[in-house]
Amino acid sequence: MTFLRSLVFQIAFYLVTTLYLLAFLPALPLLSRQGLWRTGVLWWVATTMFLLRVIVGTRAEFRGIENIPEGPLLIASKHQSAWETLALLPLFSDPAFILKRELMSIPVFGWFAARARMIPVDRKGGSAALKAMTRRAQADMAEGRQILIFPEGTRRPAGAPPDYKFGVAHLYSSLGVPCLPIALNSGLYWPRRSILKRPGTILVEILPPIPPGLPRQKIMARLEADIEAASDRLLAEGLAELGPRAPADLRARASAESSPLSTPVENS
Repeated sequence: MTFLRSLVFQIAFYLVTTLYLLAFLPALPLLSRQGLWRTGVLWWVATTMFLLRVIVGTRAEFRGIENIPEGPLLIASKHQSAWETLALLPLFSDPAFILKRELMSIPVFGWFAARARMIPVDRKGGSAALKAMTRRAQADMAEGRQILIFPEGTRRPAGAPPDYKFGVAHLYSSLGVPCLPIALNSGLYWPRRSILKRPGTILVEILPPIPPGLPRQKIMARLEADIEAASDRLLAEGLAELGPRAPADLRARASAESSPLSTPVENS
């Protein structure tokens, strides 16, 4: 039944996305960036989240929304799923995603991403790509936008070892604004590279912002420590909710970690 619901949602998602793209395509040259955001993007996200809730039974709980500061901001989010590329958008007034350049080449979708002034980055471009990304981010930040980056660069499976990249530290030191860490467990419910969607409640935790001014090594260490500790805690909550419906490898690992045999015994 879960697979069937997932398949129905997948079909509905692509159908709705196509309809939104085609409906707004004629007006794309006339719409301002903010107009596209208010009348297109937010409605598309809301429709997708509604379909996910009604068809699959997947909801979301956002914790720590009071930690979001006003004004320009660097957002560093855990990335386990396609879900957060949609669901995080309504939390912010004028966000700009840093995304891989290849997405901008997709017909129609790439045109909308360019109109929304998302920030493409060539992940194989080295220091030149890093500088170009920083210049774009600084220009958008000067307009009061929030820059959203996934520090690991790509989706990581739920429970996988972290793999944070240097780009987030470079942006943090170049932009001189607070950095807002976000933890989540979306990979349990909307796994990467899978049609399967699990019913339950995706947990998102918005952590206290980190003020500007930390050295690059310290911001890297702090981001990883804060996001991973919170994401591990949310992962444990998700596994408890899913029970036998959770991924078998994560269930086995959680069982082994909680077993008394896995806990060292101190000498008395």
